[in-house]
Amino acid sequence: MGFFRRSKKSDAEVENTPEEVAADAPVESAEDETLGAEAGVARQARPADTEALAERAVAEAGETAAAAPADETEPTPATASTGAPRRGLFARLRKALGRGLFGALGDLLRGRKEIDAALLEELETLLIGSDLGVQTTLDIIGAVEERVSRKELTDPVAIRGVIRDHLIATLKASEAPLAVAATDGPAVLLIIGVNGSGKTTTIGKLAHRLRDEGRKVVIAAADTYRAAAAEQLGIWAERAGAPLVRKDAGADPAAVVFDALRYARQDASDVVIIDTAGRLHTEVNLMEQLAKIRRVASREFPGAPHETLLVLDGTTGQNAISQAELFHRYTDISGLVLTKLDGTSKGGIVVAISAKLGIPVKLIGIGERLEDLRDFEIEPFVDALMGND
Repeated sequence: MGFFRRSKKSDAEVENTPEEVAADAPVESAEDETLGAEAGVARQARPADTEALAERAVAEAGETAAAAPADETEPTPATASTGAPRRGLFARLRKALGRGLFGALGDLLRGRKEIDAALLEELETLLIGSDLGVQTTLDIIGAVEERVSRKELTDPVAIRGVIRDHLIATLKASEAPLAVAATDGPAVLLIIGVNGSGKTTTIGKLAHRLRDEGRKVVIAAADTYRAAAAEQLGIWAERAGAPLVRKDAGADPAAVVFDALRYARQDASDVVIIDTAGRLHTEVNLMEQLAKIRRVASREFPGAPHETLLVLDGTTGQNAISQAELFHRYTDISGLVLTKLDGTSKGGIVVAISAKLGIPVKLIGIGERLEDLRDFEIEPFVDALMGND
């Protein structure tokens, strides 16, 4: 008999093993599903119930593109649970980011007696080379020129303050906390991004963090295309101590999401994290599949997904902007996760994306440990970016 069960290899994995169901098999109410009485059993359910319900819900979602109800959830900021203190985080960021082009800002300004055209030209080259983007760079240069013309800025070293203020204001314009609580049912977090961006590790680290905060977390392995995707996610789920809902390779991702949300309802889970295929932003059919997943989620829990987080590799520079732009055309992105910031000296890409698309950066990855996914703090990040003490 097919049922949700915890794997004997790991208490963190829940598999849905479907049996063939006759086309005319009756569909019974999902309310008939019951939680297992023993601690080692996540849930037992008749396969006819879960499979038929999933197929019907997914089919209806594929036919109807009705918009989900507005999310009335008041976002709640998620706080880091463990790990190094804030000063340690700043030091790690400064070590990575401060060695880049912004690390040369002091050298550029030191010893200068006046702010002239030559200095501004060198400054412009420096800012663009730090992946801030052309528009942000031009805005900063314009602000410096305006203050110089008004005699408000005469000391070249004081340019650092102008740049810092502009970067902080740019990032704060779209600042928003991570929504990890919902008023009706679990908070549903949809994680998207291309292969290699750090999506799987981000999900594992986020699940670990939320569980440390006392929340019950379920992970949905909706990447059914990439070989071994569910297995890799299962390793991270086990490390985080979170159950994993999955199906066989090639299954409908929306059906996986349906099962995970039903599991979360009966298990009284607080958060559902949905992994998706590392789809290329040029593959329209996969983007349509993403829209289908969103419709299934919104039908189960109005307002879901409460977060759609785009994971971007911070080391890819300007290519990250292209990815963000194209993903944003197909789906509403509520926040960004910048990974591998401990391995790049061009953190200005964070500002460039935020300025161009108005999407807040909510989380940053600064290492390989479970604790190395942190809230994005604007002022410490900008100071580290500029090489400030």
